[in-house]
Amino acid sequence: MRQIILFFFCLVTWNLLVWPFGADGGFAVRAFSEGVVVSLVVALVMKEFTTQGFGRWANPVRIFWFIAFLFKLCWHIVRANFDVAYRVLHPAMPIRPGVVRVTTRLTTASALTMLANAITLTPGTHTVDVTADGVLYVHWINVTTTDRAEATRIIVGRFEKVLQKVFE
Repeated sequence: MRQIILFFFCLVTWNLLVWPFGADGGFAVRAFSEGVVVSLVVALVMKEFTTQGFGRWANPVRIFWFIAFLFKLCWHIVRANFDVAYRVLHPAMPIRPGVVRVTTRLTTASALTMLANAITLTPGTHTVDVTADGVLYVHWINVTTTDRAEATRIIVGRFEKVLQKVFE
């Protein structure tokens, strides 16, 4: 069942990406058939990677919190870009790089993956390792604290609450 849902999701996404289908704006059989083939291959190859609760994404509240997460992520990316640009352009290069260990209350693999990706997408931080019990090792461009709880609050706290509402 998950493969069928994934197939149709990929097919709809493909059709939205290649809209309008033909050069003249008409429906092109070739573009649609390519979408069917690509969607079928993705559904067959990715069958082991789809989450168990694939149907949970039909919940409008979950979609709302995911959109809120995307806005929050974009805000932190823009903010971090200015911070990193300041550090690069500053004559004294005020950086203290290091790897810190942070913990999270997130338990599902999807939530941990999304958190690790969000940390990595934010300039100045990079997730080095994630363990199944919710421990992340993060390379931080300017380590302001070595206290694990404070580092967790600064790095993970930005996204954890929203991701709990989305994935758990």
